[in-house]
Amino acid sequence: MKTPNFKKDPNGLLPAIVQDSKTLRVLMLGYMNAEALEKTQATGRVTFYSRSKGRLWTKGEESGNFLIFSAYKLDCDQDALLVYAQPQGPTCHTGADSCWEEENSSRYGFLSELEETIAQRKNADADTSYVASLFKKGINKIAQKVGEEAVETVIEAKDDNSELFLNESADLLFHYLILLQAKGFSLKDIEAVLENRKR
Repeated sequence: MKTPNFKKDPNGLLPAIVQDSKTLRVLMLGYMNAEALEKTQATGRVTFYSRSKGRLWTKGEESGNFLIFSAYKLDCDQDALLVYAQPQGPTCHTGADSCWEEENSSRYGFLSELEETIAQRKNADADTSYVASLFKKGINKIAQKVGEEAVETVIEAKDDNSELFLNESADLLFHYLILLQAKGFSLKDIEAVLENRKR
């Protein structure tokens, strides 16, 4: 297993990028020496070497907003650490979730973007927006569309046309996202249910 090369830096410090182990959002950047990394692993709380204080500093030692250590990886040159942790509150001293003022929430790539688009179009002109027209027709029509798309997906799954199957699957997922919003939920709520089942 590779080990950090603290000798590459004259002060024995390596940059440590902290990433939320669940959401994979980048939370902050600190510096670690060998002692800070050892303490992090021993205590389960992310500890840095504070260049301004000239000592080891455990994130959250004053605020209580600890970073619970999960694991770390080294980059290809063994002189930078990627630290996975679970934040116990805001990470930044300003009170923000991250030091880049980004909300620390799960993102699902394009699906999150699609959820946001659906939310924006929900109250658009129903004559020009398919999404708005579905919301205008109400929950029964939206649920009916999900049912229709589910049946069409099942039918295509029994055949050998991958393109048709994928298109029907996309239609099903799209209408399901609309149904979730119509009921006041999002993919994050489904994620939470699945996580609870895992336990």
